[in-house]
Amino acid sequence: MTETIDLLIRARWIIPIEPGNTTLENHAVAVDKGRIVAVLPERDAGERFAAGREVTLDRHVLLPGLVNLHCHAAMTLLRGLADDTPLMAWLQEHIWPAEGKHVSADFVHDGTLLACAEMLRGGITCVNDMYFFPEAAARAVATAGMRAVIGLPLLEFPTAYAADADDYLAKGLAARDALREQPLLHFALAPHAPYTVSNRSFERIATLTGELDLPVHLHVHETRAEIDESLRTYGMRPLERLRRLGIVGPNLIAVHAVHLDAAEIALLAAEGASVAHCPTSNLKLGSGIAPVAAMLAQGLNIGLGTDGAASNNRLDLLAETRLAALLAKGASGDASVMNAHQALHAATLGGAKALGLEDEIGSISAGKSADLCAISLDDPLLAPCYAPESHMVYVAGRENVSHVWVAGRMMLENHTLSGFLKKDLENLTSIWQTRICPHEYPA
Repeated sequence: MTETIDLLIRARWIIPIEPGNTTLENHAVAVDKGRIVAVLPERDAGERFAAGREVTLDRHVLLPGLVNLHCHAAMTLLRGLADDTPLMAWLQEHIWPAEGKHVSADFVHDGTLLACAEMLRGGITCVNDMYFFPEAAARAVATAGMRAVIGLPLLEFPTAYAADADDYLAKGLAARDALREQPLLHFALAPHAPYTVSNRSFERIATLTGELDLPVHLHVHETRAEIDESLRTYGMRPLERLRRLGIVGPNLIAVHAVHLDAAEIALLAAEGASVAHCPTSNLKLGSGIAPVAAMLAQGLNIGLGTDGAASNNRLDLLAETRLAALLAKGASGDASVMNAHQALHAATLGGAKALGLEDEIGSISAGKSADLCAISLDDPLLAPCYAPESHMVYVAGRENVSHVWVAGRMMLENHTLSGFLKKDLENLTSIWQTRICPHEYPA
């Protein structure tokens, strides 16, 4: 007797991520009510299931939806502003002045909507976002139909969003309370960085993450200058300060983590923390290369992030996956470091685990949400294909992403986004480009 389901996806190859180091040929994924019912050989699928819709991907690889572990989505509207500038000068002389003049709820909504379109087009189904006006970001994400972890921002200085640290926290927690029933929205505490957040505020964050079991999404050890400043001000490196303040633990997502020594890597691993590795942004801002080989050797969980489009300048996680694998090999001198399966794990389940969502997303497993992306190999420029997992990391690009589902809902079909009006996005970006004159913030 057949079982009625909503969707059956037949694929030439499936890389489920769980179990690890596995590539399945000629298999199918059964989906019902937004969740994965089974992963099984294609020949068995027709006998077991009667699907309301069948999708055949006969020249494709089916992956879990990609997880962007670190992004400032609204900063898509600042793409290309003050390129080729070191981090602190870029922030203090260009980005912060531009944000001070232009950031508003409308800016965040429109920039986030544009970012969602770009991310979905590239196979990203979940984003961990950190920016102002989280309610506006959540509204855009809901319109786009993506899954997101919305950061509740915290800084010590005033912005258009909040007056001080207490105001940031109060507004952020109120936003969480108002939005927490939306099934595709999750939340994280998002103090900006050790150099912009006080000891008192970090102590409050430590209390809240314990009470609410929320991730702590935080820039850590991005530059050598950050570490030098912490040594001058606090007499210790930033991570040690965070450890003493109770921030280092399984909920910590240490973003960038470029300048870690061996003891710090061991500390993060022992505490069950995660790293959001953002290789393109780190290179573009001259911050350095994260010690990924040493992190992997210690068993430290690694996810991948794009950072914002202002410092990347693409929200392209497949590109990050390739670059992360190559940098790990080049920096360590070991070509076996961060192999294709490990790189794909970082782009999917590694990010999901960091967010506490590993039971919901990150692999193609029965019981999980049907957050999926398909990559087409129907292009002679991608041929021949001997190892599909290798092709996903070293050959295919976001232009080859053909289908995307979030919770079983198709968001991209045959390379075309569902629900997005291209003209509306073009009009939005044109309006903001006119307002944000780059000549006011010269590179």
